[in-house]
Amino acid sequence: MSSSVQPTIDESALSDLSNARILLVDDNQQNLELMQAYLESLPCVLATARDGVEAIDAVHRFKPDLVLLDVMMPKMSGFEVCRKLKGDPATRDIVVIMVTALHEVGDHERAVESGTDDFLTKPVNKLELLTRVRSLLRVALLKRKLTELMSGR
Repeated sequence: MSSSVQPTIDESALSDLSNARILLVDDNQQNLELMQAYLESLPCVLATARDGVEAIDAVHRFKPDLVLLDVMMPKMSGFEVCRKLKGDPATRDIVVIMVTALHEVGDHERAVESGTDDFLTKPVNKLELLTRVRSLLRVALLKRKLTELMSGR
C-alpha cells in the first residue's frame, strides 16, 4: 500500500492576521479615524482612501485583502467601486464590506447586486466591525492558502 502525503494547512497561519491588509474608504475624515481606532487592536496593515477614484487607485497600489467601503462618496459611489472590483479578475477576490448610513432594503439589495461580501450600517459598532473583519479575513486567507496549495506553490 502506498501512502501519499497530504498537504496540510497550518492553523496558526490562518489565525495570524499580521500580513493582512485593510483599505478603509470614506470621504469623512472622522469616520476614517474612528474605523482606524477600532481596528488598531488587529495586527493588520491599514491604508485609507477618501473617495471612489482614490479607492480604485489604492487597491491597485496597496493590494488589500479587505476593503471597508463607504457607499455615499463624491466622484464614484461605493456601489460603483464594488462593481469595478468584483468585475475585474485581478481584484474580484478582495473582500468588500460596505459601510453605509442607508437603511432601506433597496440599498442593501443594491449593495448585494454590486457584489459586496457583507455590509455594516453606520454608526459602526466596534464589536460588530471587529468580528466581521476578523471572520472575513480568515476566510480570505484560507481561500488564498487553498489556491496556493492547489496550484502547487
